[in-house]
Amino acid sequence: MEPACIFNIQKFSIHDGPGIRTVVFFKGCPLSCYWCANPESQNGRPEKMWDQSKKAFTTVGEYKSIEEIIVEVMKDEVFYEESGGGVTLSGGEVLYQANFATELLRQLKEKNIHTASETTGFARFEVFQKFIAQVDLLYFDVKHHDEAAHKAGVGVSLQPILKNLAEAVAHHPHLIVRIPVIPQYNDGEENAQKFAELFQDMQIKQVELLPFHQFGEKKYQYLDRSYQMHDVPQIQPEELVYFQEIMEAHGINCHI
Repeated sequence: MEPACIFNIQKFSIHDGPGIRTVVFFKGCPLSCYWCANPESQNGRPEKMWDQSKKAFTTVGEYKSIEEIIVEVMKDEVFYEESGGGVTLSGGEVLYQANFATELLRQLKEKNIHTASETTGFARFEVFQKFIAQVDLLYFDVKHHDEAAHKAGVGVSLQPILKNLAEAVAHHPHLIVRIPVIPQYNDGEENAQKFAELFQDMQIKQVELLPFHQFGEKKYQYLDRSYQMHDVPQIQPEELVYFQEIMEAHGINCHI
């Protein structure tokens, strides 16, 4: 199998699934979210980025084989065993390199490693089905509830995402839907109500709200790209209590 473009392998993560985890970040994404906190993940090939600490340009992204990744992540097998952790795939969008990601997950499961993945769900239905069969815990991002707003904000249709989300609801026992809450895009009580109605109809039980932050702002400068959210204040978790309450009023377990 051809190698995949990976831009980071992060050890000792505690926010991307249960226990201590290693997160493998895949490069490339078919979406173009204008608030993206990891702009270095969008291009599917290696690219140059300014490294402020080194005062020099460095290459972001490196082609790695499944064997190379497994050797690296298995170095921390003892920590997975002791903490109930494992390996999480993230991006970019993992399904941008779906065949590689699916096979990597399969081989990790053969080694009894707990697998998790973050995804936007934007992929062909058959590809998505094969992929989630290898994932123990699935984080599924939904950016908007409205087709026109979804296309305007991220550049692709919402419909294949909802089709795949319905498949995940029906067949995946450990699904968490995430909403990145973005000012003037999908925040506010009206949007919260629409999300809640959609998820209630789809029988989604678990939702996490991800407040907009500015942690990735400098990266745009280092990549010599413009950033549309430059002067937009971050959302504090306590500002989303209304969103949480609306979700819970629809029978959805919601965390911030």
